[in-house]
Amino acid sequence: ADLAIMAAGAITVPAYTTNTQADHSHILGNSGARAVIVSGPKLAASLLPAVAASDNCRIVIGIDPLKDAQRSGTEIEIHQWQAITGARADTLAEDRAAIRARATMQRHDLACLIYTSGTGGSPRGVRQHHGAIMRNIAGAIAVIEQDFEPGEPQGELFLSFLPLSHAYEHTAGQYMPIGMGGQIAYAEGLEKLAANIEETRPTFMVVVPRLFEVLRTRIAKQIEKQGGVAVTLLNQALRLARKQARGEELNLLEKLLDLALERTIRKSIRAKFGGRLKGLVAGGAPLNPEVGIFFSAIGIMILQGYGQTEAGPVISCNRPRATLKMHTVGPPLDGAEVKIAGDGEIMVRGELVMDGYWMNDAESHKVLQDGWLLTGDIGHFDNDGHLVITDRKKDILINDKGDNVAPQRVEGMLTLQDEIAQAMVYGDKRPYLVGVVVPEVEWALCWARDKGMAPDLKKLVKEPEFHRAVMAAVDRVNARLSVIERVRRVVLADEAFTTENQQMTPSLKIRRHILKQVYGERLDKLYAG
Repeated sequence: ADLAIMAAGAITVPAYTTNTQADHSHILGNSGARAVIVSGPKLAASLLPAVAASDNCRIVIGIDPLKDAQRSGTEIEIHQWQAITGARADTLAEDRAAIRARATMQRHDLACLIYTSGTGGSPRGVRQHHGAIMRNIAGAIAVIEQDFEPGEPQGELFLSFLPLSHAYEHTAGQYMPIGMGGQIAYAEGLEKLAANIEETRPTFMVVVPRLFEVLRTRIAKQIEKQGGVAVTLLNQALRLARKQARGEELNLLEKLLDLALERTIRKSIRAKFGGRLKGLVAGGAPLNPEVGIFFSAIGIMILQGYGQTEAGPVISCNRPRATLKMHTVGPPLDGAEVKIAGDGEIMVRGELVMDGYWMNDAESHKVLQDGWLLTGDIGHFDNDGHLVITDRKKDILINDKGDNVAPQRVEGMLTLQDEIAQAMVYGDKRPYLVGVVVPEVEWALCWARDKGMAPDLKKLVKEPEFHRAVMAAVDRVNARLSVIERVRRVVLADEAFTTENQQMTPSLKIRRHILKQVYGERLDKLYAG
């Protein structure tokens, strides 16, 4: 449907499957969409009431059958996809000719409205033109063609896992494979992802860092269960990977060890990924360098990229020929001009930059200045021309002494601990940092069994002894942080941060403004004691 709409010269507005009725109402009203396409009754449950309340949308097309609906006494037109396509079967040639005649769009014409995931408020519609998508496709394909020596294009298989409504997957996971003549396989969900990988044997996957963290934990635990030689091999692989990450050369014995690791543990793990995997492209959120080093150690190449919905969405990407650096997001893609403003803000210019926000000139003028997009991210270039991201400009915490703290770095280190699944730090204009911590469920239940306590996480978070055990993990991290970065006290979360409770975006970034609403009062009390 997305391809068909754009091919016909119309404008598509992808929507997340996790959207609430309020989200749908906002997007329908803001975009002025005239029709919606929905897969089936489950997703239609939150969509149809929003359609009924809208002033502009009258047509609903269901891939699967939907129940009839009324809109303020006026019937909404409900159609079934198969019935529509079946009825036009005899006029297919005429329809194609009509579409070709209508599809006279140019590169500068509007292709789609991609609504931002709303980490800081209501989603805004990014006006993405055809040229922005095409420029990004060309830049991404150049990385694959120049750095991976691909075979025939049809042999490249991308396993799509992220929501296609996210700009990252929309371009990199959908249009790039099509643009290079590759294939796309669609995963059935997180529960079946491992089986889907073994079945489809992808050559590339586009994923978000949160998935890497989950996979890292699972792989490490599996190796730990095997014990003995497997653990020794992993530790040696990590030692070599860390040395290479520091830019140090391996000596002769280490090179021989590296070769042995390639034929043992790495070969075994790559087989679990289908045996053909060339690279996992990471984007949508910052990747913790330690996570990247772990995957490098086990023989899985991670290409961390950087971008924004407002710029393509891919601005830069690590690539083998430019030397992989896990603490960077690589050099800019072809066609992306990047510079650093006086205050450290990253600015981007080029065809990949959006035209502005839909129906929001005020916000557009704030971020688009003289052809440059002000990304809101802070960073710098290293000596090799790799872009290094420090943090979101608006997320930087400034303590009561005027010191700047990048929260994502601290949060990334916290979530590497076995005891901690998720974290958010807090402390703007405060004397020190505090935080919200989500305990790792499997660890918490094992801890409870060892202590003879009931394996009930909701009860455990209220136990002082359990709180001290989690705080011990926080203190391990504090020992590696500067004084201003240390987290002095924490609140244990009531539940995990998820898309369902609106505490994470669909690309699995935490929504700080929501978490502050939920936990702000409790966090403020941590400063009172």
